[in-house]
Amino acid sequence: MPGAVLTLATLVLALAVAHLSLGGYLARVLTSDRHLAVERVVYRLSGVNPQSQQRWSTYAIACLALAVVSIALLTALVLLQGRLPLSSGESQSRTGALNTAVSFVTNTNWQSYGGETGASRLVQTLGLTIQNFVSAAVGIAVCAALIRGVARDGSGTVGNFWVDLTRVVVRVLLPVAAVGAVLLLAGGVIQNLDAPTTVGTLDGGQQQINGGLVASQEAIKLLGTNGGGYFNANSAHPFENPNAVTNLLEIFLILLIPFALPRTYGLMVGDRRQGWAVLGFMVTLWAAALTITTIAESREATGPLGGMEGKEVRFGIFGSALFATSTTGTSTGAVNSMHESYSPIGGGTLLLNMLLGEVSPGGVGSGMYGAFLLATLTVFLAGLMVGRTPELLGKRIGRREITCTSLALITAPALVLLGTGLALVVPASRAAVADDGAHGLTTMLYAFASASNNNGSAYAGLSADQPVLNLALATCMLLGRYLPVVLVLALAGSLAAQRRSPVTASSMPTHTPLFSGLMVGVALLVAGLTFLPALALGPLAEALS
Repeated sequence: MPGAVLTLATLVLALAVAHLSLGGYLARVLTSDRHLAVERVVYRLSGVNPQSQQRWSTYAIACLALAVVSIALLTALVLLQGRLPLSSGESQSRTGALNTAVSFVTNTNWQSYGGETGASRLVQTLGLTIQNFVSAAVGIAVCAALIRGVARDGSGTVGNFWVDLTRVVVRVLLPVAAVGAVLLLAGGVIQNLDAPTTVGTLDGGQQQINGGLVASQEAIKLLGTNGGGYFNANSAHPFENPNAVTNLLEIFLILLIPFALPRTYGLMVGDRRQGWAVLGFMVTLWAAALTITTIAESREATGPLGGMEGKEVRFGIFGSALFATSTTGTSTGAVNSMHESYSPIGGGTLLLNMLLGEVSPGGVGSGMYGAFLLATLTVFLAGLMVGRTPELLGKRIGRREITCTSLALITAPALVLLGTGLALVVPASRAAVADDGAHGLTTMLYAFASASNNNGSAYAGLSADQPVLNLALATCMLLGRYLPVVLVLALAGSLAAQRRSPVTASSMPTHTPLFSGLMVGVALLVAGLTFLPALALGPLAEALS
């Protein structure tokens, strides 16, 4: 227990410092008029005018065009990896390659392949690592466009996608990931290009030991809330996560940018209190999930190994619960323990983290704009209850705004429920689930919740590498990412076109602890009404059995 308290206190202190420093730095990066020399070279080579401003539709088209090109190139790279350098026999099927490409481009990093056997060192480094940077930068760019929509007064523009993308990669992700990689390297994470070697085991068998540029990929995998592991065991592998110190560092990297963005939001809209309100909402959900998961797993420890099933002795129950809560509360999907081995309540809480839309604190960029959508819905509902015109920071929430908000919020639930239902009636996908009954339902529900919310973690009882599930989950990942992105940008454009109204005594305050509490209530209510029947048939039924 003292170790758990010290770990949590260290993490909270580090995140508090980062919230102030990195949050302010991100605001300066996204509002600066200055272009670095390397950025000007990128703009010149790509034919981008960095001074131009885009309407929301142009911003969205640029974002979608990048996704299409990225998916096509990454799919080709994965399919051709056997003919390229640094390959050791790794291969994927056509549907598997498409699933992998969609997964990494959408910041999901779902892996229906084994890390060591499905992706060569060239694919890991040139394909997957690059997409870890780009997909994370896209999320922050969309978030920046939405914040500008709130902050601007009748302009109708939301920024320049290519400028935002370049700045985030060059000024934020690259330097922070480089520092993170060096720290992970110092902690024992490997970084080499050694070919796989076969060694003997103590029982007379043989084992293949793989090398790779792991530290550099691990840093951006976590910082960008990506989650795809270099090895099949992901962050439970000692080459990716050797000890308790690196475990704490990796959790810090996961939460770093999502918990910093609320301050960026407050600074960019000119009211820091707004950022504190969103931060309070995120922290409340994250702390509640951590508490429930830790208690649930601790109570399972009735025998010598009880609650340690599926967990690493290096990390223990709290280190595993803290990692699992953070990774499912964001769009990371990395794991340092087997989520399927968690108790029904513990595993159900991790599932609920994703079903809430991953806003506790959510992925880089996506968590912040997801929280803003909930704030918009909260203002609208509260305005209806007290008879006030719904307004948020001087911008009226009318028919167009609430339509965009509602459609964005119901995208993932629709994909999760429809996808799970269809998968369970198709014999090929139903046969991929190892368990029957409530646990089998939870396994499939977890998979589609993970894909639709761009998380990427999975229960081990699902054999996902088969054509039906590869295509179904790829569809959910693609729609779960880009339908909300387009709707968020449409909301940003609508807000940017409005003239800001002065805040009066009749305006609803959106910076108070009461409003944060209302946001928590709306998030739980929306998820509860939508998913309660599925949860009752899955983890709740298993817990009561």
